[in-house]
Amino acid sequence: MKRERRVKILATIGPASSEEAMIRRLHEAGADAFRINMSHTDHEMMRELVRRIRAVEAAVGRPIGILADLQGPKLRVGRFEETKVDLSVGQEFTLDDDPAPGNATRVHLPHPEILEAVRPGHRLLIDDGRLQLVATESDGRSIKTRVVAGSKISDRKGVSLPDTTLGTGALTEKDRRDLDAVLAEGVDWVALSFIQRPEDIAEARKIARGRASLMSKIEKPQAVERLEEIIEMSDAIMVARGDLGVEMPLEAVPGIQKRMVRLARKRGKPVVVATQMLESMISAPVPTRAEVSDVSIAVFEGADAVMLSAESAAGDFPVEAVETMSRIGVQVEKDPLYPQIITAQRPEAESTGADAVSLAARQMAETLSVAAIVTYTSTGTTGLRTARERPQLPIIALSPVLDTARRLSLVWGLHCVVTEDASNLDEMVDKACRVAVEEGHARPGERIIITAGVPLRTPGATNMLRIAYIASDGRSAV
Repeated sequence: MKRERRVKILATIGPASSEEAMIRRLHEAGADAFRINMSHTDHEMMRELVRRIRAVEAAVGRPIGILADLQGPKLRVGRFEETKVDLSVGQEFTLDDDPAPGNATRVHLPHPEILEAVRPGHRLLIDDGRLQLVATESDGRSIKTRVVAGSKISDRKGVSLPDTTLGTGALTEKDRRDLDAVLAEGVDWVALSFIQRPEDIAEARKIARGRASLMSKIEKPQAVERLEEIIEMSDAIMVARGDLGVEMPLEAVPGIQKRMVRLARKRGKPVVVATQMLESMISAPVPTRAEVSDVSIAVFEGADAVMLSAESAAGDFPVEAVETMSRIGVQVEKDPLYPQIITAQRPEAESTGADAVSLAARQMAETLSVAAIVTYTSTGTTGLRTARERPQLPIIALSPVLDTARRLSLVWGLHCVVTEDASNLDEMVDKACRVAVEEGHARPGERIIITAGVPLRTPGATNMLRIAYIASDGRSAV
């Protein structure tokens, strides 16, 4: 299935889209990979969703990526005697370790790590920031605060801590159980929620042991402060704008998004822009003009993928949401300004053989007007380095490893094909020509550029670039 766009679409599966037939419709509409939200999915359902996605993959003959999104620490206040209470700006309100039901002056906070970490002056945002408190005193067992905005608080509302770094890691006991379960099912990506520091990723990597790639969700100020270190430790990042917009000023989020995308592109790491991209399509068949602009900005920036959350998981128009996002991507990439913007933001090549070959491939492809770049990639490294260059022509990633092709399905511009490895250089060139024609990216009489590592099947050894002419029989010609 040949896509007419380079940006990828990550669609969340939920009650509106969990059946196999619907998953196939979403894939045919444009979804390149699927997200399973472990906040709302038990292990039995997760296994069934993976089975259904793999069945669709087998039916369509295309590698499809699966991302399992771990819940992360959910911090909530306790319960109240009357379910909810009214507060007033300026009053004192206490959060403590007393499990008794709360009232208008206090409430239980069942998280000792918060009670120990918060210091005077730190902000506590309740219910997605609808209630804002600032700490005045803290003794490790209780936090006295002053209400600075908002007027209500009720049972089990969430707590955000924009100024506080917690001593605990990002993986909860539930996350560890979920991580073991999704790894056993062979998911391709695992998203880590509420990352604060690089060490949070190291813990998950020890458990994963290379069985899945790790995507860090950037949704806390602490993560933004250490963004470069986190990107270095991650296989990919997600701009999780929902929680990020709660803990940071809303007007700061667009600039942070641009910074994240550019840093990820510089490091050659995939970056996904997520949250509320077509939010109105949960209940409407068409998006707002502002939402269309929002998606287009992510595409213009060169993000690897854009994500649908509730729009595809629980909305009334999941297929229409995917189709709309796909049309936006296609139209933006046809815009005359698109190549100019992508080129202006292109990072300098790093001083490695793989980067030098990928840079040369892109420059030669643009100079010679070839039909496509075909790259052989076993571990995915060559595909990632080629995509980092953002060439304005198709990139066909050939891999003998199905897991690699699935993971690369989230990467900008890569059309992934699973094929047996070539046994020698001549076969490699012939196969590249034949696949380029079969996949609809080239025709006899055109030229392609081929990159690979020689000797063949040597991971990370991209050192060969070749121009091949496609003969009338679809093979290479001297």
